[in-house]
Amino acid sequence: MKRALVMLVLLATSAYAYERLQGPTELLFCDKERAFNGYTLFGVGSRTYLLDMDGRVVHAWPIGTNPHLLENGDILDASKDDPSGFQGFKEVDWDGKTVWEYTEKRQGYAPHHDWARIFNKKLKAPTTLYIANKSITQDQAIAAGADPQKGPYRDGEMDAIVEVDMQGNVVWEWCFFDHVVQDVAPAKPNYVGQGKTVADYPGRINLNMPGKPLKRDWLHCNSLDYSAESGHLVINSVQGELYVIDHDGTFVAGDPKASIAKAASAAGDFLYRFGDPARYAQGDPPRVLENWDSATSGHKQMGGSHDVQWIRPGLPGAGHIMVFNNGQYLFQRTPQSSVLEINPFLDANGRDAGKYVNPPDAGYRRETYDKDTHNEPRQISKQVVWSFRSVNSHGFFSHIGSSAQRLPNGNTFICSDTEGHFFEVTADGKLVWEYINPVTRDGAVKTLGDALPMANSAFRAYRYAADNPAFEGRELTPQGTITERAAQGLDPQPRRRPEGDRPQGKGEGKPQGGEGDRPENGQSRPRPQQ
Repeated sequence: MKRALVMLVLLATSAYAYERLQGPTELLFCDKERAFNGYTLFGVGSRTYLLDMDGRVVHAWPIGTNPHLLENGDILDASKDDPSGFQGFKEVDWDGKTVWEYTEKRQGYAPHHDWARIFNKKLKAPTTLYIANKSITQDQAIAAGADPQKGPYRDGEMDAIVEVDMQGNVVWEWCFFDHVVQDVAPAKPNYVGQGKTVADYPGRINLNMPGKPLKRDWLHCNSLDYSAESGHLVINSVQGELYVIDHDGTFVAGDPKASIAKAASAAGDFLYRFGDPARYAQGDPPRVLENWDSATSGHKQMGGSHDVQWIRPGLPGAGHIMVFNNGQYLFQRTPQSSVLEINPFLDANGRDAGKYVNPPDAGYRRETYDKDTHNEPRQISKQVVWSFRSVNSHGFFSHIGSSAQRLPNGNTFICSDTEGHFFEVTADGKLVWEYINPVTRDGAVKTLGDALPMANSAFRAYRYAADNPAFEGRELTPQGTITERAAQGLDPQPRRRPEGDRPQGKGEGKPQGGEGDRPENGQSRPRPQQ
């Protein structure tokens, strides 16, 4: 099976994609002249694999939920094989020996999805950031201005970002609950004020969001990343918004209480948000149109989104934000995934303003689609400066998980979780490398037939340069493909799909996964190396 895919910059070009009911797994295609030479890393079934460009295993670790390769060759991962929820983290060295562990023991905190090992400049030491759902009681919700008529607010949770040092001490914490606004209770805190509306507070989140009262896993955040250059964090919600906050500017070295208090203050409000301006009353929401056989996405840009990250210095698009748009909840007749590159500094004239610009202020362009897709035109933010999707809507789609990574040569490496599909495309959308994960719930297979989605899912995958510091002095001898190793009994039992990986209701059940950033000499969030 070969799939040709295409990038959209502003206007679509043509390419092809093919459906299939059965096809081979592992390496499908490799253009060694144009692909970025390196090693591909992904985790599945409690095992992390490192593959060469020919799809052969060169190393493996005995852990693999959402692995983060550190520059010292260690793997930082969840302590439990379920990205939807776990109690802490484990770091294993090149030989699989546990060298660091952390467990969240506080009541009311539930780690999930994503984490980042960073180097905290103010502490001059590595720390670990992670997403955790934080319990909000009924009394706390009502006191903050939640509409009593929309309650009761049992089992309410809002996401927090927690930072711990290498000794496991909490040194900083930020929570959405400290940055809410409401327009129903004038006598309660966080009220918008006389003559104002939620639209006047893009830096805060509406506690009484229409149709979405506070509940368990309210925002379902699934990814975060830290920019060492700006000191800012970006965190993504599966519902289709991402938020930028100031980490370094709210961190007080040596005083965790002061850090937490400052992060909870106005200094911790959103610096920028992107994805669904209707959430703060500055745009149109998706809706079914009057004749009910057509619909519009409104000004919503993405839905079901995952894997938000800053594009690193030295790479094409450095300083921009990249996110995997799964393409859910956009009211398109044929849902389709895409990768978005966002320049948050562009103004309405297309100029770099030197500061974050609210996306509605930057404006939109109208994008149309080929009649054969049956999709209605959409309003696309002018801050989307690059995007990729297949021309055939069925050629590339993942309703859950997934990742995207900018490579040093300008290519983009993509993981489509649902189908265990990894591929690399050039800046103009040409396919140069393609691979299908062979590890299924029934074991490793050479041929994959018709099956339910996620039969061979892989939450994320990343490409590392051959000269990455993690590989210095390491033996990277090809040991055969995964299926060849499995035939020799070298690989684990068939993978388990955690209950939390299964979409629940409208895709807002348990969270689904995460990633990270760096110990003393390592970076845990997988990144292309220059």
